[in-house]
Amino acid sequence: MWMTIARGVIAGLIIAAVAEISNRYPRVGGLLLSLPLISIVAFVAAWTKDRDLPAIVRLARETLILVPLGLPFFVPLALSPRWGIGFWTAFALGVALSAAAIGCWFWLGPKAD
Repeated sequence: MWMTIARGVIAGLIIAAVAEISNRYPRVGGLLLSLPLISIVAFVAAWTKDRDLPAIVRLARETLILVPLGLPFFVPLALSPRWGIGFWTAFALGVALSAAAIGCWFWLGPKAD
């Protein structure tokens, strides 16, 4: 029971933090909003807090770009049995692939507003 409450509180704190960060840094907010459930809640939270549509539009654009760039994370996990690697190795490779894709976008892509 307490663990469920703790998870709910932690999730709420994360969502509040993402909403605050996304108001100031839409690209970072977009990165944090890679998970759809968090995205939905954070968009609603950002709207109800400030009702700043241009900021939400910028956040939506950054999210639209960053979600596909995060998808390489899943490739090593999906192919780990075929490659003969364990969870943590696949996890680390996935993080590295996603970080490389997102890093290239930050480096080579258009500069943030």
